[in-house]
Amino acid sequence: MLTVPQPLIRIPDWRLTTAEILYHLPDHPHVLQSFVWQKLDRAPGFPVLHRFLEFWRNEIDGPLHSVRVASEALLHAVELRHVGGEFRLQ
Repeated sequence: MLTVPQPLIRIPDWRLTTAEILYHLPDHPHVLQSFVWQKLDRAPGFPVLHRFLEFWRNEIDGPLHSVRVASEALLHAVELRHVGGEFRLQ
């Protein structure tokens, strides 16, 4: 019996999400501190990030100033390009 290998299932919404969080220090409100957060999350809603930010607002004393988010797909199509030359090492 011939078996055909199954293709990998790709879930395009899951991405590696990085957030740079700037927040005010509780003792020195005029000073900003940076915190980098990184998890797998579903784009475009980013529910894991929203839960973390809600936790931050409720449980951590440093008020948020800003959040900058970067997101990158985990799997990419293969990128091929023609090489103009060849080097051989002997």
